Amino acid sequence: MSKVTPLIKIENIVATVTLEQGLDLGAIARSIPNVEYDPEEFPGLVLRLDNPKLTALVFGTGKMVITGAKKTEMLIKGFKRILRLFYKHGILVTGKPRIQIQNVVASANLNAEVNLEIAAEYLDNVMYEPEQFPGLIHKMNNPRVVLLIFSSGKMVITGAKSEEEVVQAVQNIYRKLDEIGALREVSEEFSAEEEVL
Repeated sequence: MSKVTPLIKIENIVATVTLEQGLDLGAIARSIPNVEYDPEEFPGLVLRLDNPKLTALVFGTGKMVITGAKKTEMLIKGFKRILRLFYKHGILVTGKPRIQIQNVVASANLNAEVNLEIAAEYLDNVMYEPEQFPGLIHKMNNPRVVLLIFSSGKMVITGAKSEEEVVQAVQNIYRKLDEIGALREVSEEFSAEEEVL
């Protein structure tokens, strides 16, 4: 098949942050406006940023979970904004925070149709039960990610630890599907139909 370039879009980066100190969530909730804190409902405090658009779950242990970033730079910028917000309201962070990306979720379009029956036969670590779910689930070992692959060539990638791993996974699966003959060029009717959707 003639080489086409898959399109990749990062949907969400989930990271954990360790501050290495405890936090008084009650004091944060009283100091910083527009945070959600109801310890009887949830043990953490919810802090939403508008720019960049991120959500942080802040726990008394000094741990945070940050979601909503589309790029690593956006994640770092958002975290620095949270720290500035803390300092502005008298909440001091004394240790050196550690940020660790836990999961990068992305979507991709291979710009080719995928014969899922061939893919299920030749790929390792797959689950394909078309009566139950219209896509094929492939656990890739290098990089360690999970791919949901649909016959339209659309995919969801989850479990990556970096944006580079997402790109590597999409390139690897495209090459492998091409090698086993599971890719075919998108038909004209299909692409015209997609434009309407």
